[in-house]
Amino acid sequence: MAFDPVKEITLFHDAINRLDYQMIEDYFAEDATYVSNGVGSLSGRDAIMTAFRKYFDDYPDQTAFNKLVERVSPYAGRAVWSVRATHSKTGKPLVREGEETITFNEEGRVTRVDVKDYQDF
Repeated sequence: MAFDPVKEITLFHDAINRLDYQMIEDYFAEDATYVSNGVGSLSGRDAIMTAFRKYFDDYPDQTAFNKLVERVSPYAGRAVWSVRATHSKTGKPLVREGEETITFNEEGRVTRVDVKDYQDF
């Protein structure tokens, strides 16, 4: 059966929405790269997971919705999403909209995530 990046992105985002850290970590290749105009460039699964945990400590109530998930190549897809959350310490609301391109390797692990927020946050 052919790899389906749309299905895998949907499952990956579902794990994030559930804060299933083990599943999130299992998705990332050890040498993955995560690039975002919000957090900069992260290299390696450990650095990415540290950043994820810090972000979700700050925004534990995040809800994210995919507006679109599409295939862009046999091992990559693009998701357009919106996020709502509240900072756990300040109570300040966070509203984000953006897109990301997620690239997988042949084993189905995420090798690269390129996030583009439509506004600064």
